[in-house]
Amino acid sequence: MNPISTKRSLTHLTDRKVPVFLWGPPGIGKSSIVAQIAKEKKISYIDLRLSLLDPTDLRGIPFFNADSGEAVWAPASFLPDGSEVEGILFLDELNTAAPMVQASAYQLILDRKIGEYKLPDGWAIVAAGNRESDRGVVFRMAAPLANRFVHLEMEASVEDWKQWAVGAGIDPAIIAFISYRPDALFTFGQGKDDSRSFATPRTWEYVNEIVASEPEPDLIMPLVAGAIGEDLAAAFLGFKVVAGELPDLDGIFDGSVSAVPSEPAALHMLSTALAMRVGEGTSSKKLNNLITYTLKMPGEFAVMIIQDLRERKIELDHVDSWTLWMRQFNNLLR
Repeated sequence: MNPISTKRSLTHLTDRKVPVFLWGPPGIGKSSIVAQIAKEKKISYIDLRLSLLDPTDLRGIPFFNADSGEAVWAPASFLPDGSEVEGILFLDELNTAAPMVQASAYQLILDRKIGEYKLPDGWAIVAAGNRESDRGVVFRMAAPLANRFVHLEMEASVEDWKQWAVGAGIDPAIIAFISYRPDALFTFGQGKDDSRSFATPRTWEYVNEIVASEPEPDLIMPLVAGAIGEDLAAAFLGFKVVAGELPDLDGIFDGSVSAVPSEPAALHMLSTALAMRVGEGTSSKKLNNLITYTLKMPGEFAVMIIQDLRERKIELDHVDSWTLWMRQFNNLLR
């Protein structure tokens, strides 16, 4: 299931307070999607790492109530206390928690209570974890616990990631490189098994931070390699150098630049950079100059720009050069 479908499914199920377990390899954004849902709904969100807890942490600690003469369980302070009416309780790394901790979660997940604690009615439970095939330290989930969830499996998606990356302000060179090398978005489980660094959507965010920080030239390669591995770092930085020799973007939009690069790497980055420059406030004149410029580009790159604009609901029907563009490239549109 791709990230967009996963998010839609999670939103649907959390609205109905159905417990969900989200499976997937490391670094593809499982926790980010759950947090994003809570943010968009404007509800509370608690991220609880069960792998860091002891069995007694979840149930609470008993103490003697002198007034009633009874032992009372004091609920854990990290569980929702009812002060926030709605929210999502996210049990991350559930299957990396010790079996006794998993067992203590049974009642909370199914009955929405544990000991004397009761989960507020407006709260949904979502759990997540890596698969047993992901080479992580996981404990096989007991059948009674597994049966308490609707299970969804999430996979990395280049198209979904690119759509997110544009909105998140990821460096155009990174987005262009992933367009050029879709296999580079997620390399977990490929190549050397002993490699410490591998590419995932999460580690590409690290690369974005590294590039934005403008480290000294002799540091850029080891830093990027530390995030995504040496081979991929060399490929990305080589791509960035070639693609860095681009025509002036402002000149393209004002119509003064017409030269089109011939290097595929440069065309990938140029296509990404041009599409990212367009927003709802872009004038018809600038859009017309952009469409006119794409008429000189190889068809696959002209279509790449237009498809990106369409996905962001940028209207082009009123642009003078749009009819000519459709006549030339319409057969390439999906």
